[in-house]
Amino acid sequence: MATEIKDTAHAVEAAAVMRLLPARPRLLALGEPTHGEDTLLDLRNELFRQLVEQEGYRTIAIESDCLMGLVVDDYVTSGTGTLDEVMEHGFSHGWGTSAANRELVRWMRAYNDGRPASDRLRFAGFDGPLEITGAASPRQALTALHGYLADRVDADLLPCTGETLDRLLGADERWTNSAAMMDPTQSVGQSAEAKELRLLADDLVALLDMQTPHLLAATPRDGWDRAWLYGRTATGLLRYHYWMADTSPARMTWLVALRDQMMAHNLRTLADRGPALVHAHNGHLQREKSTTRMAGMPLEWWSAGALVRAQLGEEYAFVATALGTIRHQGVDTPPPDTVEGLLYALPEDRCVIDAPRLATALGDTLPAPRVSPWFGYSPLDPAHLAGTHGIVFVKDVPQS
Repeated sequence: MATEIKDTAHAVEAAAVMRLLPARPRLLALGEPTHGEDTLLDLRNELFRQLVEQEGYRTIAIESDCLMGLVVDDYVTSGTGTLDEVMEHGFSHGWGTSAANRELVRWMRAYNDGRPASDRLRFAGFDGPLEITGAASPRQALTALHGYLADRVDADLLPCTGETLDRLLGADERWTNSAAMMDPTQSVGQSAEAKELRLLADDLVALLDMQTPHLLAATPRDGWDRAWLYGRTATGLLRYHYWMADTSPARMTWLVALRDQMMAHNLRTLADRGPALVHAHNGHLQREKSTTRMAGMPLEWWSAGALVRAQLGEEYAFVATALGTIRHQGVDTPPPDTVEGLLYALPEDRCVIDAPRLATALGDTLPAPRVSPWFGYSPLDPAHLAGTHGIVFVKDVPQS
């Protein structure tokens, strides 16, 4: 068995990853089992650099706010702003403080220097403007969409004025109230104003769609693409806020599923633009359903990866990252009867594993699921091995 498992391991490099795939996928996703460890992000950077240079990938997308990500994209493609400004304003979830993320942005800007626009590397955040404590106001997305249309189509076609949107939106603090995550009665998502905004957002998106030939002829494609991003984000946020105000048992399932749905919509749009590399938590990118427990309740929903796979098939590939220890977080040597324990016995500190071959070598008896002593780390689900193209295994993660 040990020999069979060792035969599935290869050096962590782009060529080894590509050999696991039937062809170059439009979306190649690399997951991580925990956030905030620069060791894993440094490995991501090196692997993505190779895939850009050797395989022609031209977009790097990470689990960060899709609207804030526009700031990063402007910098890496045209040098707008400074690196310090971009790291402060271009990332959500605190990712802008990461040295590895800073190095990624610096390298992308350097890579694009002197290249023609058609060959430049693009950046994207593909998460919604969402945090674990709540959601952003839909103001930015709605007003940007309305402004784009107001400048380019007959005013009589607009379903409302900008002043009407401003009145219905009210103060942003009403939308970002963190108490609403735990107390639905604190949410404005089902107020009369929010319900009217949902209808207006739907009409604005419909108008954008109906005017596509005119808009593409009159304005650059990037502006139209951004307008669609604003439209997807506005409708997604308003739907998310609606369910934040819900009091039924389905509330939390709706919220976690909506977040992954917003991610999936953004990923499918990136795939239409060209080959893209994606980085996020394994749970968002896996090709199976996601599960968790919140407030003692079991939740189950389709992950972003599962939603994208349903439409793209094998043009969506997923490589998970697994690890042995994060000792500074209390995650010690894995038990030998787990997937991580079996891989920990390999001599390599880092390797790429052929996951389907590993599943075949293990046969009908699945390894035991690893139990994490720390909530911030999610072990591999042994049942997902056969549906995962590969595993990047890191034996030990030192403190960043």
